[in-house]
Amino acid sequence: MDKFEYAKEVARKLQKSHPEPKTELVHSDEYQLAVAVMLSAQTTDKKVNQVTPELFKKYPNWESLANADIGEVGKLINQVNFYKGKAERLVKAGQVVVAEFGGKLPKNIEELTKIPSIARKSANVITQELWGIAEGIVVDTHVSRVSNRLGLTKETDPKKIERDLMKIIPKNYWRNFSGSAVLHGRYVCIARKPKCQDCVLNDICPSAFK
Repeated sequence: MDKFEYAKEVARKLQKSHPEPKTELVHSDEYQLAVAVMLSAQTTDKKVNQVTPELFKKYPNWESLANADIGEVGKLINQVNFYKGKAERLVKAGQVVVAEFGGKLPKNIEELTKIPSIARKSANVITQELWGIAEGIVVDTHVSRVSNRLGLTKETDPKKIERDLMKIIPKNYWRNFSGSAVLHGRYVCIARKPKCQDCVLNDICPSAFK
């Protein structure tokens, strides 16, 4: 099969395996998801979920975050990597959302990426999880690894990986692929010893059992 058929088959098999993938970041509204996503850069979802309850208790919305003391925010999130920089950017993000967007997240990637700490990957997660809008494909470390092992790309830069994936994966699969490839990489196609025997793609993956 050609590369387009192959990419579609990968997406179809992942969708069958994960029909409705959801982020593992615990949240109850758009503010909580956005903050959790910002904190998750170079930090596990599990660790983020440990610090957010106290953070959300003290700062329950964008307005309270915009007026927060950076040092206080830092104390609440000091278990995540690079917490000092993240604390500063969280407060700035709150200020931008309140001042420029009236306290509500914009629903497109172009405007979302104007908010401090929200780069393209984070914006993709937010639009897909909250509103089911797929303007692109989420590329994190798991998706990078899975895509390279599957031969869908040879790139290592997330933006270039996303560009390659968007060219060959049909748009109607973008939303599912984003979530299912993350989960597949987290639990099956793991970094050190991938569980090829448990993989739904082992009959078509060029890296299987190698």
